Amino acid sequence: MSFIDSYKRIEKLCSEIYGDTHGLSIYIDEMIGAPNGSYYVSGWNEDLKQLKHYRWIRNQIVHEPGCTEENMCESGDMQWLDNFYSRIMSTNDPLALYRKARSPHGTQKPKQTYSSTPTSYTYQQYRKTSSKPTGCLTYLMGVLFIVVAVMYCF
Repeated sequence: MSFIDSYKRIEKLCSEIYGDTHGLSIYIDEMIGAPNGSYYVSGWNEDLKQLKHYRWIRNQIVHEPGCTEENMCESGDMQWLDNFYSRIMSTNDPLALYRKARSPHGTQKPKQTYSSTPTSYTYQQYRKTSSKPTGCLTYLMGVLFIVVAVMYCF
């Protein structure tokens, strides 16, 4: 398999997941937009850097005259892409691991729902709930008390 074939395979998989022809770009955009991804997933920054680099290589090969796999790719590039494809298939890719780590139930697997929007997880999955809503209410009451006291003094 060539570099371009390996890249196309990941692009096709991500396109099917997101329902968009630019699936790998959406995957990269989700990684960029994920808060503290490197905190939750080991190797996050390295994977993001590699994906962006391989997208750049692909674009160079496809769009720039004189750019070929032979002069743009290194020996391990195809293997990295094939390994990353396997990681996506086994839900051990950065975004899957991120969703698992951020799941409100700890290590429980989140629902595997995908949509065509760049954010494929649902708000409900990551909504933080508080068992003590009175903390916020107490704070607001304190602020209101201070505002009224200051206005009353003047």
